[in-house]
Amino acid sequence: MKHLPLLALFLVVTGLSSCSSLYFPPPPHVPLLTQQGEIYGSLSTNLQGNTALQGAYGLTNHLGAAATFSSMHRKKSRKTENIDFGEASLGYFTKISDNRVLEVYVGGGGGSTERIERNSEQVVTDRFNGSLSKVFTQVNYARKKKDNIRLFNHDFPLTYGAALRMSYVQLNDFRINGLAAPGENNLFFEPITFTRTQIAGPVQLQFLSGQMFGFRNNKYLKAANSVFQVGVIVNIGDGFLSQ
Repeated sequence: MKHLPLLALFLVVTGLSSCSSLYFPPPPHVPLLTQQGEIYGSLSTNLQGNTALQGAYGLTNHLGAAATFSSMHRKKSRKTENIDFGEASLGYFTKISDNRVLEVYVGGGGGSTERIERNSEQVVTDRFNGSLSKVFTQVNYARKKKDNIRLFNHDFPLTYGAALRMSYVQLNDFRINGLAAPGENNLFFEPITFTRTQIAGPVQLQFLSGQMFGFRNNKYLKAANSVFQVGVIVNIGDGFLSQ
């Protein structure tokens, strides 16, 4: 675990150079629930403009529910991308010790994707659009650092960890320039690392970075987009970071 900061930096650098795909993954949810009635909310974004709203709730002392909605709408001189995606999951969570927590989630989701390509004269040359469906399983592990970060005469509690997500994604109702085209599917493996610090009260700041690996060599549904998010978290209840 001591090498997580270096791994996170490497993943961020590699992610910035990635090319585009018709699937841009929502960031893995890492609510780190510890008890019944705990509420988690997060709003995050990245350099590609992929904004995600996430929430989770502790249904019991070990069963939680989580949901994510992400949206990316960006226009460049040669390309426009529009991707909206939502997913929901149920999971088991437990504290391994006073400073460690483990979560396991299974879920699914769906959304829409569109890419419009133009030439140098800004004339549309190709249009790709379709729907997306997904099922996934995810494991989260986090550890609360024993020593806080001290800045400006204040102590900031720190948590860092990792998540492993395996997703099966399908591209359905696929059309190229208005004509029906064969869909694609892929199996993605997403290892991510994250660091979270408590700013004030229930408000926390989180940095999350990772990469995608696809098991199929597709043309449109491929592991070409990395995961990198910076966000603000609100945790209502006696959450893991404050314990």
